Amino acid sequence: MAPLLKKLLGINLVLVILMYGLLIFGVYAVESAARHLIGGGEAFADRQKVWIMLGSVVFLITSLIDYKWYKWLAAPAYIIGLILMVASVLFGNEIHQLKIGTLYFQPAQFAIASGILMMAVCLHYLPNYNAIFRLPIVKVAMIGLIAGIPFLIVVATGDMGTAIVWLPVMAVVMLAAGIPYRYLILMAVLGFGMIAPLHYVILPIASERGAGRIELYLDMLHDRDVDISDGAYAPYWVSTAIGKAGWKGTGWNAGEDKGSLHDKKYVPWKTAHNDFIFAVIGEEHGFRGSILLVISYGVLFVASLFVALSSRDPAGRIICSAIVALLFAHMFENIGMCILLLPITGIPLPFVSYSGTFTLICMFLMGLIQSVWIHRKTPVEEVVDDKQPNLYVR
Repeated sequence: MAPLLKKLLGINLVLVILMYGLLIFGVYAVESAARHLIGGGEAFADRQKVWIMLGSVVFLITSLIDYKWYKWLAAPAYIIGLILMVASVLFGNEIHQLKIGTLYFQPAQFAIASGILMMAVCLHYLPNYNAIFRLPIVKVAMIGLIAGIPFLIVVATGDMGTAIVWLPVMAVVMLAAGIPYRYLILMAVLGFGMIAPLHYVILPIASERGAGRIELYLDMLHDRDVDISDGAYAPYWVSTAIGKAGWKGTGWNAGEDKGSLHDKKYVPWKTAHNDFIFAVIGEEHGFRGSILLVISYGVLFVASLFVALSSRDPAGRIICSAIVALLFAHMFENIGMCILLLPITGIPLPFVSYSGTFTLICMFLMGLIQSVWIHRKTPVEEVVDDKQPNLYVR
């Protein structure tokens, strides 16, 4: 059997069905959510279809290439990601996007994807060349350095939503890399212990917009009076649209006759197709549609973690686990801010929100998981210096 055909037949169909199920559902959700924008919902849905077709090519190519070859791209991609992030701070628009032709590109999303590859490559290959890299504290330092630089750049831009995504990614990478539990517990305790002090340190230096969102969230959390015609407008109406939907919801693309708050433009209509798309989904499809969406994500994550467990080497395990952490963080943040579980951060819902470059990146990441699955039985040559003492101590 030809190697290419063998690889195609070895694709994990569960992941393919789940990913395209979310993408197709997202197209219909975007069409309804973008109805008030110039061109109407159909125009945005058609654009999203184009991004999905481009992403399908990226997904297929990424899947069929053995992920061991991506180690040569990790460092250049990571450096390019950092350069683009700095460029977005200096030359980007108000939300730090770079304009390439007629397209807007978010470098922070590319930086996270390249950072995942960089961490996987360093944690897998460096310990084979020098025993010092087997030390847990050195592994933690490598993860902190690789993820910390883009994290600090994102924090400096005030994009706390994207910055927060890095935290679960780093935690899961440490777990997948075999960092002893005592290190993880110690860092978790220190992290929780710093929440209160950081609140008083970050808020004074944070952007006025970011600090205002945090203060507003705390006010709403404690049932204090807020102005729903100003700062509290978005969280109030977004959560109200979901809360009033009931079991069945108003129905897809519902109008005023069904009592749709989105049709009346109460849900922030300029960002309903990306940041607040879950509010539209929740209102139109009710609790049953919302819970089915969450279950679909859950099955996708579990299937991806199964691929991680089936990986032939630590690099594949780290890649799959980190991607699951990234997608879960995006899902949790997006849904959490729509139901007042988290402050408004402005972050897309993977595979569902209208987002060109983010859709491409998500499909590239799913291609990496497929590559790990397809090549899980391919032999791997390890170069280990037996003269180096084993300093890995749990």
